[in-house]
Amino acid sequence: MKRAVKVNLPLVLIICCASGENYKTEGYVVTPNTMDLLKKHLEVTGGQVRSRFPPEPNGILHIGHAKAINFNFGFAKANGGICFLRYDDTNPEKEEEKYFTAIRDMVQWLGYEPYEVTHASDNFQRLYDLAVDLIRRGHAYVCHQRGEELKGHNVPPSPWRDRPVQESLVLFERMRKGLFAEGEATLRMKMVMEDGKMDPNITHSLCTKEFQARRSSYYWLCNALDVYCPVQWEYGRLNLTYTVVSKRKIIKLVETGVVRWCTHAYTDAAFRSGRHCFLSCSLETGTIPGSSHSLLFGDAASLHKPSTTSVRGEISVTLELWVLPQVGVTVAQSTMEPHLLEACVREVLNDSAPRAMAILEPLKVTIIDLPAGARRELRVADFPANEAKGSHTVPFSNTIFIEQSDFREVMEKGYKRLTPDQPVGLRYAGFVISVKNIIRDESGRVCALQVSCASSDSVEKPKAFIHWVSEPLRCEVRLYERLFVHKNPEDPAEVPAGFLSDVNPTWTSTRPVVPVQGRLISGLWVQGQQSDNSLTVIESALVDRSVAAARVFDKFQFERVGYFSVDPDSTAQKLVFNRTVTLKEDPGKI
Repeated sequence: MKRAVKVNLPLVLIICCASGENYKTEGYVVTPNTMDLLKKHLEVTGGQVRSRFPPEPNGILHIGHAKAINFNFGFAKANGGICFLRYDDTNPEKEEEKYFTAIRDMVQWLGYEPYEVTHASDNFQRLYDLAVDLIRRGHAYVCHQRGEELKGHNVPPSPWRDRPVQESLVLFERMRKGLFAEGEATLRMKMVMEDGKMDPNITHSLCTKEFQARRSSYYWLCNALDVYCPVQWEYGRLNLTYTVVSKRKIIKLVETGVVRWCTHAYTDAAFRSGRHCFLSCSLETGTIPGSSHSLLFGDAASLHKPSTTSVRGEISVTLELWVLPQVGVTVAQSTMEPHLLEACVREVLNDSAPRAMAILEPLKVTIIDLPAGARRELRVADFPANEAKGSHTVPFSNTIFIEQSDFREVMEKGYKRLTPDQPVGLRYAGFVISVKNIIRDESGRVCALQVSCASSDSVEKPKAFIHWVSEPLRCEVRLYERLFVHKNPEDPAEVPAGFLSDVNPTWTSTRPVVPVQGRLISGLWVQGQQSDNSLTVIESALVDRSVAAARVFDKFQFERVGYFSVDPDSTAQKLVFNRTVTLKEDPGKI
């Protein structure tokens, strides 16, 4: 059930002026031409709200970009307007085609479709013509000061500020032809040269707080050129603990091999974890975009209702429940805990991920009082709380597999599952099993059990019911944890050696269980000590056959285990599942 939180986005809409009323906002510069330009603007737009999301295609999108995407597209959507995806492709040395593709994929994955996809480079000639116009109007000049001379506060005026217009025009043409070395000549406004990018009659420029100091330059440039000036509104950046939210640092993780980029954009196993909060990882682990909407915007159902039939659109119900009630669209910078996003993920997946049974650490169990050929099909609800949403069948025979952690040789206080002296119930099967014989391998490790069974109607109700599989499919399961050990990996006080030194290791195992002091301990071990890894790969897990036809990005709740998504690495022979989130938040992580 969705949160009963009233949509808060209109609160922002009240603050953000209506289309055509930009001149009423604080700080907006009104010139003698403002109303004429506004009239022409309204003739084109008809008063429609127009926003744009303008990413640079030079890196990997992260959770902070989800806030920008949701705010820009959501603001337009809530006002019946349109939003452009405008690639700010002005730095070709750092741009790659995979970034263009991945950005478009992420926007669509979050449930949005751009009205139009444009590029800053589409307007290079127009930008050049405007720059020439700016020089001719006496508002710009060619300067030869070096970058280091322009740093600091109260920088003195350039000695070239008052050079003749014609001289600047000649020099600017030489700049265009590449006759100056890099940094030898710069075109500067007779203010502070900032951003002169063209937008198709954008009404609202919504950007993060670092652009606040540039707002006056933005307005000045538009007015100097007599072009329509959108209103600019700033909001605080979104940061999360236990991760890095910087394209530059994320690329560093790729370059150093901590994570890797696969040929199918945003589908690398290491990227798939919400542990480092890349949007790609959210897609791969099955994080619902709507859960991020939820954390970002509250119950924004009236803002955006993604299709429940589309894998990516339906995934998009999580980032939508997140900016206003939990994060807020304010100028204050927000640093959030990952468990808040994970809680929204659980809320959405609980209603959208059908149930299945999977065993990560299998222990073979033979039911000795059932004939070897005895077999039946059990009908299991996809959503036990709402059986009308469908069901699936699972086989049940005299050979089943249970989790090794669901059996202990030595009874401990508070333990309610299977022991030699304590029976346990089997979910959906209608049986209670009791241990009759423990089988060990050559090393003395418990490798199988022989049990008897009785109808659950004929015996005392057991203390617990456990999940199981019979005639299962073998699969690979990837369990993700946080990529970084410390809460603030970028803080030198916490991590003096830098964020790269704070990365958790990755561990792969086909033998995930070790006997300790006469009982089985669930978990992975390295050199005799338990490992707290950012990625644990279990290559020989088992899952019931109801998921055999699962497609990439399909999501399931593995009962008593967690929520999982089908990875693109899956093949017809073997499915691969990524854990999206556990069933309950570990209190130790909060």
